[in-house]
Amino acid sequence: MKSLKDADCFSSRQLLQLKGVEIISQDANFQKIESGIINFLDKYRITGLTDISNQISNSKLQVSIKLKQEYATSWCPNFGTLNLKKTISEKFNLSPTEFDELEILIALLVAPFAFTFKSVESLESHIRVRKYIVHHARKTAVAFNTEAGERPLEFWKYEEETGYTLKTSADLITALLAATQPETTGFLYDFSCYRASEYVILLALAQESQRFNPDLLRDIEAINREFAIKSEQFHSVYLYEYGSMSSPLPVEYYVPGDRLWFKNPDEKSSNVKGYEGSWVFYLGEGLFSNFWNLEKPYSLQNKCLEIYFWRDGVKCDEKGVLRMDEEVVNTKVIESLTDPVKTFQILDLMSRYRDPSGIYKNGGCIDTTREYPRSVCMNFCEVFLPK
Repeated sequence: MKSLKDADCFSSRQLLQLKGVEIISQDANFQKIESGIINFLDKYRITGLTDISNQISNSKLQVSIKLKQEYATSWCPNFGTLNLKKTISEKFNLSPTEFDELEILIALLVAPFAFTFKSVESLESHIRVRKYIVHHARKTAVAFNTEAGERPLEFWKYEEETGYTLKTSADLITALLAATQPETTGFLYDFSCYRASEYVILLALAQESQRFNPDLLRDIEAINREFAIKSEQFHSVYLYEYGSMSSPLPVEYYVPGDRLWFKNPDEKSSNVKGYEGSWVFYLGEGLFSNFWNLEKPYSLQNKCLEIYFWRDGVKCDEKGVLRMDEEVVNTKVIESLTDPVKTFQILDLMSRYRDPSGIYKNGGCIDTTREYPRSVCMNFCEVFLPK
């Protein structure tokens, strides 16, 4: 297994190439599509920083958009995007929202994986959805509880067979905000981090659909009044996954709005319920969501350290059930940060790619894949709800 630095250098130099974004269209009018792309890029003042090319493939027009290699290499060396926001903030004069969108766009344009869209409108929608995910993830805070769940009963009802479903009179967006963002209600509700992440994604998709695909939002609300789409079904309905164990993404490549998993590589502490790993969103600016303390999002370093010290926080309660002592974990993290040598050694271990599921050998906590939302763009919708 390779360390953070070695893994990125190896994968990016020997295996990966800049792929960026592809628009694959039935419309063979390149000039028309190129004009739409240029107008879109001009909004962020980066048209001159990109390469646009086209080819016909399987009777479809395939338009490729990439950041020019010189900028990709300088701004995102070895495909690393953790410092991208800082880099572009020194080069562009934009509003905070525009900076969020630009960070997403450039991260897509330097991707070692081709992000494909059926139109420029789909790309624009995708960027908005990622932006909404980031904005909502920054505000999401829940009470960590793997044994139970809670929702604001003004909007949600619970039945054993269907889980938490939307009340007839409730609006989905309002209900999701109330369940996940304490600034709306003043309360923290019990969630697992995985289910909370699903609510954040669903909220972003609902927000985009409200403006641009209201029929889809109506159907999503109707489903949520009947049963909860969650876990594997949620993944298959609303998300795509990119990267794989055989073709891992670079360790420092993240697009704001990505959902990802950090594996706990310690077998004993991974048996504590809820500590098998950690589901988070990449927020941009080198930070990852922290649903338990939204005021303190994680850096990649701090996330790796926290998960490493879970092994020191394992305890048995009076019933012999394994529990986690978070105070011990926090103390260990703080102590390690005063010892640069120890911190380096831990990060060298943890920043390796994770072992496959069920294996605990030499792997770290870094996953080889990320997840992102399907398109809800009206004319090119990729969300197909169960009947």
